[in-house]
Amino acid sequence: MRTHLPIAAVIFLAIPSLLAQSEPGYAKTIKATPLLRTSVTSAGQPIVYPKVDQPEVTALLVEIPPGAETGWHKHPFPCYGYILSGELSVEIEGGKINRVKAGDALVETVNLLHNGRNSGAETVKLVMFVTGEKGQPFTVKAAK
Repeated sequence: MRTHLPIAAVIFLAIPSLLAQSEPGYAKTIKATPLLRTSVTSAGQPIVYPKVDQPEVTALLVEIPPGAETGWHKHPFPCYGYILSGELSVEIEGGKINRVKAGDALVETVNLLHNGRNSGAETVKLVMFVTGEKGQPFTVKAAK
């Protein structure tokens, strides 16, 4: 009996070689492990770089204790994150829920309301990078 790998398994096995196609130009002694390569946000929106007068990159360490929520909010600029510890459930406007855990990289939604919830026992720690504009907020709370 001949077995065939499901298409998903073939794609999964091909991912490392696809990510390695554009190796960084470092010396061979340097290890660079791809964490994420995508052209869409966590909601499937195409990634669009902001056209602003005063570009600014911000990096933050965000800590969400067990039982806490971010509150419904949106980002007017692209935000990217890497989960250092814990697990977070992110509900996106419309009902979709994404779960991210330690070791996951993500691209936040842009101009879509969402709420992050830590329902685990460990503090969620994530590093967040924002490509925004100087003097402009990159997180906007939902109107009550």
